[in-house]
Amino acid sequence: MKSKLVVALLCFFLGWLGVHRFCVGKIGTGIIWLLTGGLFGIGVLVDFIMILLGKFKTKSGAKLS
Repeated sequence: MKSKLVVALLCFFLGWLGVHRFCVGKIGTGIIWLLTGGLFGIGVLVDFIMILLGKFKTKSGAKLS
C-alpha cells in the first residue's frame, strides 16, 4: 500500500506533473496530467482534496494507508 502522506505531498508539490498518479500506478492519467499541467490545475486540486478525504485509490482499487 502507498502512504497517504507521501502521495499527498507529491500531489501538492508535483501534482501538475502527475507524479502522484504515476506513484499509485495510474500511468495513463499520469501522462494526461503531465501533458496538460494537471488538467490546468483543476485536476490537481480535485486529486489533492480526494487524497485528504481518503477517497483517492490506487489503480487496483486499494485505499491509501
